[in-house]
Amino acid sequence: MPSATLTFVFAIERGAPAPLTLHRTKAAVPFAGKYRVIDFTLANCLHSGQRQVLVLTQYKSHSLHKHLRDAWSLFNAELGEFITAVPPQMRGGSGWYGGVLDALRQNRYLIERSRAKHLLLLDGGVVYRMDYAELIRCHREQGAGVTCAVRPAGGALAPCEVMLDCDAADRIIGLHPTPADLPTDTLFDAPMGVYVVDRSLLLAELDALAAAEADAAPAAFAESPPGAGADLATHLLPRLLDRETVCAYRFGGERGRVTPDRYWSDLGSTDAYFRANMALLAADPPLDLYQADWNILTYQGQYPPARTVPGPKSGNEGIFVNSMLASGTVIRGGGVSHSVLFPLVQVEDGAIVDEAILFEGVKVGEGAQIRRCICDKDVVIGPGERIGFDRAADEARFDVSPDGIVVIPKGQTV
Repeated sequence: MPSATLTFVFAIERGAPAPLTLHRTKAAVPFAGKYRVIDFTLANCLHSGQRQVLVLTQYKSHSLHKHLRDAWSLFNAELGEFITAVPPQMRGGSGWYGGVLDALRQNRYLIERSRAKHLLLLDGGVVYRMDYAELIRCHREQGAGVTCAVRPAGGALAPCEVMLDCDAADRIIGLHPTPADLPTDTLFDAPMGVYVVDRSLLLAELDALAAAEADAAPAAFAESPPGAGADLATHLLPRLLDRETVCAYRFGGERGRVTPDRYWSDLGSTDAYFRANMALLAADPPLDLYQADWNILTYQGQYPPARTVPGPKSGNEGIFVNSMLASGTVIRGGGVSHSVLFPLVQVEDGAIVDEAILFEGVKVGEGAQIRRCICDKDVVIGPGERIGFDRAADEARFDVSPDGIVVIPKGQTV
């Protein structure tokens, strides 16, 4: 099965949350104290036996390329295995990728020279765990031309702009925009950015599909087109429903080797990103990071262990409560509670960090107080600063989300 499937991971869009994608693509956004968002998709590929993976990149891709090199150079090329970044090659013109189908069209030669029978198409900007081997097996069992993984949406679950209509045999028979007046307690099937397509079918339809996608794309998406979740559902499926067998694969079922925690998040806003990280601090978190045979790989610097030490002036012990602390972090007499700290964070004497996400290299100065904040990489919070207590004052200096989450941009000294 692995050699019969060629995997494309789409990481071409800027995506959301916008304040965190100023300097990186969505797939490269840090998540859960040590990972990047794309690590979850690539870990799924690794554990599912998918060892021929092409990552299509475009928007501010240096950070992502570096991460792929440092964290994912683990496959054996002599065995035909690879994870390779593919920026626009401009073989069919001088344009960037105009969308996911256009990205496939521009890389038609990679599909044509592959011996794979199926293509696995994945959105690299979402967080979930899934055994793709079972998805592909289901696709074969059903004799489908296209299989779309579906998730429940509506209510308190992650929203989706597209609703899928499925029959009793889990064949997709229609799709339409989600009504604005849909009752909040209504659940429906939604695409999750995971598709299996027969190679011959895609090659036969690719030019027409890409042209239709281009005609429908708003000009505003020229720099950063939508991600695979939305674009493939709206531009791939409708043209094939009447002519091909298009099946749904229900996410979070009992098939497969991964624990069915049924977690899926597109981190579609600052507030969604913040809530997703905070949820990991629960006693029973919704996303299982601790399944021993389904670990999430990433790059980890060779940093010393995290530690707490007494403050040099106060002599008070550094403390942390219900928080994630990555390697290299030092709390010198400060206090950290209900927070997620990435590597090499420093919290100085008397500083208080509460309900915050601190990216790599953040420094919180002596006596500073921050709450409900996201500090991007290498932010420096000066001594005595107070952030997250006065919304009007915060909005005058920073980006503040509707729920009041303050985002301090990369490298800023406050």
